This record gives sequence, structure tokens and C-alpha cells, in this order.
Amino acid sequence: MSLFLLIASTHFLALLSPGPDFFLITHSTLTHGRRVASGVCAGVALANGIYIALALTGFARLSLNSPLFLLMQTTGGLYLLYLGVKFLQAARRPSSRHRLPATASCPGGWWRHALLGLLSGLLNPKNALFYASLASVLASRHTDTHVQMLLGLWMFLTVLIWDLFLTLLIGHPHWQHHIEKYLPYVQRLCGLLLCLIAAAALLNVITHLGGA
Repeated sequence: MSLFLLIASTHFLALLSPGPDFFLITHSTLTHGRRVASGVCAGVALANGIYIALALTGFARLSLNSPLFLLMQTTGGLYLLYLGVKFLQAARRPSSRHRLPATASCPGGWWRHALLGLLSGLLNPKNALFYASLASVLASRHTDTHVQMLLGLWMFLTVLIWDLFLTLLIGHPHWQHHIEKYLPYVQRLCGLLLCLIAAAALLNVITHLGGA
């Protein structure tokens, strides 16, 4: 039980720290509404679920300098850079100043945003390292299968419920009324932060390859 509480609390604290998934959920909620943004939440939760399944089945531990991790950093950095540029471009368009109602229809929007969330979760190096570390902890403690399954279900549901809660909070009419006029600035901020995260990931890869 102590191991469960330790891993569950550590996972939730890591979930609270803003990252690419948070910025993507924020942007989708403000520009497309809560229904479409729920697709991002589902995609992010699915990505975490994949990593959780890999961790529970003995996913090999990654090191910061392993070729696999460097490849993930490169791919993830390029993807986050792409998202950041898209956010910056959206902030310049006049139409971006008018958000869609939460019930607005967006053909293919839910599934497209679910794919964006899935890619964001899978290509986030922080997720890969966290769940790879989790796999090594579970292996070293010879954790019971039932405890592992309970942990996996808990973490998956925690990610999904927390992200959906964010869409409800950010997409609440009271907050949207105040945020609406600042939407282009929020988009620029999210875009810049994503570009900075991407630049840091790519710089780490370049530094490692240069020193190799």
C-alpha cells in the first residue's frame, strides 16, 4: 500500500506541472470548445495508457543518453515546434479572436484533436522517462500483479479525469468571458512556451551528438 501511495502521489504531482499536454488542452478548449477539447484529453489519456501498459509489462528503462531517448527527443521536439508555430499562426488570424461555442460542430474535429493529444502524449520525453522509471521500480520491488493493475487503472483514470476537469474549468462561461478578449495573447504564450520546450529538447540532442 505504501508503494501504491508513493507512486500515485508522485504521478499526480508530475501531472500538475504544466507541459505540452496542458498547453494543447488549453488552446483547444479556448478555440474549439470543451467538446472538441475532450478529444485531446482522450488522446493524452490513451498515450499515457500505452506507456502504463509498457511499464507494467517490463518496458526497458531509458537513459538520458540512449539512442532511443535521443530519437524520441528529436521527434518530440520537432512535433512540439510544429504545434508552437501553429499556435502562433492562429493568434495572427482575425478569426482566432472569436471562439467557437462549446457545443459548436467541428467536422472531424474531435478525432483530429484526439490524434493531436495522442501524439503529444507519446512524443513527450517526460512521459517516456517517468513510465520507464516506474517500470524499473515495479521490477525491483517484485510488485504483485494486482497492485500493478490497480496502479495502471488509477493513473489512467487520473490523467483522463484531471484533463477533462481542466476543460471544464477553462471552458466555463465565466472564465471564457474574461479570457475571450485576451485569446490571441494566450495563443501566443502557449505557442512561445511550446517552441521553448521544443528548442530545449532539440538543443539537448545537438549537444549530446556534438560531444559524442
